[in-house]
Amino acid sequence: MQGRNKRSALARPCGRCHLGRLSRPVPKEAVLVVNAHSRKGQALFREASDKLRDAGIVLTSAFALRDPHLLVPTVKEAVRSGAPMVIVGGGDGSLSYTVDEVVDHDCVFALLPLGTANSFARTLGIPLDLDGAIKVIATGRRRRIDLGMIDDDYFANCAAMGLSPMIGEGVPHNLKRYLGRVGYLIWAVWCLIRFHAFRLTVRGDGIDETIWATEVRIANGGHHGGVELIESAEVDSGQIIVQAVVGRRASSLIWDWFSKYFKLPARHRTTREFHGARLTIETRPRQRISIDGEVLARTPVTAQVAERAIEVVVPA
Repeated sequence: MQGRNKRSALARPCGRCHLGRLSRPVPKEAVLVVNAHSRKGQALFREASDKLRDAGIVLTSAFALRDPHLLVPTVKEAVRSGAPMVIVGGGDGSLSYTVDEVVDHDCVFALLPLGTANSFARTLGIPLDLDGAIKVIATGRRRRIDLGMIDDDYFANCAAMGLSPMIGEGVPHNLKRYLGRVGYLIWAVWCLIRFHAFRLTVRGDGIDETIWATEVRIANGGHHGGVELIESAEVDSGQIIVQAVVGRRASSLIWDWFSKYFKLPARHRTTREFHGARLTIETRPRQRISIDGEVLARTPVTAQVAERAIEVVVPA
């Protein structure tokens, strides 16, 4: 997917200016945009449309897009036309691509988690089943949240470098489509064989450190790859978190994912965290960066937080 929108960090809205809006009800009128290329999107589009209407949501337009390149222009046009709410159905990549379009607009962002990992939905506490997600849209509340930024590009949940971009960029679509998270695991093992550690330098907010790392997560939310990896991350904390899996051996990365997946007591022993509103990140050699599952950037970059940038629908 190409052509992602860019915005200046200086244009991000002041969160405190919008606090009074939180008491307003969730709109009952919306535009539905579904990535029909996602794992569940095509099969669930018609069902989602019917169930949203049954739940009292008036759909002024509904789109099932087989071409992911049409997601951004379709959401942009919905927002431009004055839609009070846009409901996006798809995986984390679809959500992260389209979330840019509601920044600086009085438009609520709602989501139907139809992807494989659904990390953003997990972070917000939204059920992963269609009925549960629709119930949230119909009966939930508004919540103003932060967005992360890589340079001048917004992202919803988590960016990563190391093994994650290797997996995200090369995973065969059919493997992901039919096996889901198991397919990711199979591909991850294959990528791990070809993987090498790198030097990471983090600077900003009183931080200036260089360490060896096998993976780095740049987090606005706690989940990555469908697993809660960054427990200290919150979507309204006003801080970005850079979490590094330290060391030079692949075994440390394997242990990190295993221990965090099963919530083992020693799950934090292989990671370092750096917190700040704005952090610069450099690596040797340069690393590709996966942003909510899509490889879209390359080090060096500046990671920062756009405080209370958008309103989303969350459980009441």
